[in-house]
Amino acid sequence: MLTHLAGLFSFIYIIFLSFSGWTLGLGLLWLGLCMLSTTGGYHRLFAHRSYRGSKLLRLFYLLFGAASFQNSALRWASDHRIHHAHTDENEDPYNIKRGFWWAHVGWLFYRNPPSDLVNARDLQADPLVRFQDRFYLALGIAMGMALPMALGALWGDPVGALLFAGFGRLLVQYHATFSINSVAHMVGRRPYSTRTSARDSFVAAIATLGEGYHNYHHRFPSDYRNGIRAWHFDPTKWWVWTLSKLRITWDLKRVPPEEIRKALLRVADEATSPAA
Repeated sequence: MLTHLAGLFSFIYIIFLSFSGWTLGLGLLWLGLCMLSTTGGYHRLFAHRSYRGSKLLRLFYLLFGAASFQNSALRWASDHRIHHAHTDENEDPYNIKRGFWWAHVGWLFYRNPPSDLVNARDLQADPLVRFQDRFYLALGIAMGMALPMALGALWGDPVGALLFAGFGRLLVQYHATFSINSVAHMVGRRPYSTRTSARDSFVAAIATLGEGYHNYHHRFPSDYRNGIRAWHFDPTKWWVWTLSKLRITWDLKRVPPEEIRKALLRVADEATSPAA
């Protein structure tokens, strides 16, 4: 609740009380860095191991991921793996069958029993991941609040930077990220699989740097891409691919085109087959 109130006030502050182009730019920069650390780091690298990255890249993801205040990468990835293993079932932490608001935000307040992390032993072997898990809250405060405030002091607006790059940015990021659990399980198409509620939503993709092609992702979670077509809006995919050319990422996993065609044909056949 505090985050929402402070986040909403941050927009009033920067629009009506003390506008600063530098503060606006810092907020947008922090939003982009934190979003990439969630989509490219927490999600595609740590949770799904869809590619490999250098130590410096993993550290970047872990620092700005902590600033996103969505739990440590270890625990976020464990929850997310449970979601994929039990989509739409009682064990699913953000089960859409319990309603839009449950999937969007309610599950955060009424958690299932905490994961024993047995499904994330690979991540526990990474000393950087263990470090972030141990010091997650301190890192989050330092990267998500203290550092923006210190940068804002350089142009005389530490309070504005704390409000806008800290709380305002966090408010936007929260609801963008949560839309994948809610909107992308209710609105959109299911061209690759009808076995789960996951859907491809262009609107959700815009809000989350490409995460909205969720039906494809649930059918092929190991692919580093969510939007596989050239026209699909997936900046996270472009980011990972670009870093691979700089040898910062490698072993990018891609589902063979034939497997994708088979999935599309299977769903098309289901749609044209007479009901049993």
